[in-house]
Amino acid sequence: VLAGTVRAATLLALGAMCGMIGERSGIVNIGIEGQFLMSAFFAFTVTSMTGSLFMGTIAGVATGLTMGWLLAAMAVGLKVDQIIAGTVLNIAALGLTSFFYDRGRSLGVSKYTNIDLGPLADIPLVGTVFFSRPPITYLTMALLVIVHVALFRSVWGMRTRAIGEHPGAADTVGIDVLRLRYLNVTLAGGFAGLGGSYLALESVGTFSRAMSGGRGFLALAVMIFGRRTPFGAYAAALFFGFTTALQNQFQLKNTFDIPPQFVGMLPFVVTIVVVALSGLVGSMRDPAALGQTYEKG
Repeated sequence: VLAGTVRAATLLALGAMCGMIGERSGIVNIGIEGQFLMSAFFAFTVTSMTGSLFMGTIAGVATGLTMGWLLAAMAVGLKVDQIIAGTVLNIAALGLTSFFYDRGRSLGVSKYTNIDLGPLADIPLVGTVFFSRPPITYLTMALLVIVHVALFRSVWGMRTRAIGEHPGAADTVGIDVLRLRYLNVTLAGGFAGLGGSYLALESVGTFSRAMSGGRGFLALAVMIFGRRTPFGAYAAALFFGFTTALQNQFQLKNTFDIPPQFVGMLPFVVTIVVVALSGLVGSMRDPAALGQTYEKG
């Protein structure tokens, strides 16, 4: 269960960082689900064509960046409603990947294998859980630290938070709000792209229709529950990952003869309850300009 928790948390953490960078910039991204799916498709396709997991991963990240740019073009450039823009990405990704899905390539590809971090992997209980993982999992943990430092200890982070809270004031001090939003939403797509690569090449090793399975929406809940901070999001991802791992164990063993459809609902029911409670109990606050278009004055 613990290994399954970390496995599920990695994808959720990458999606949460994607949504976090966008929302800190004032842009709502509900298209993470579509970004996961499209990136997984291209990561798997390129890997199956080239035999290179690295090239497949690069293709997945590039796809995520492209999807991020499309979201920015709609939400920032064309000033389309941000919820609609994200929905367009989700629908387009599902339709396109289903249309181009090639059954001849659905048998699977080789997956990333675990890398032991020396003596750390021998620590009882947590050694194999955290220190004997495939490379994208380690990269995700490193990115959590990098994003935290960048958001809260750098000029870029200060400007990003400024355009999400008060873009007008940011503009008056010389920050190009529209350009930075474009940049950030595009960059955020790269995290979802890495998540899609993780899903296809590290977690599953194949591609199937709608394989993201709602995890993009779970990632949004993780981001909100983690208060839009990288470490908070990872803690939330571990919690939600634990519910997913429990769900998988219940479905495998089915000790209580519960219909699998009800067991499959577990992570989403927990999501609804936790997000509702966190909104009631905590002092959670969205960025002031979240979801608002900005007209340069």
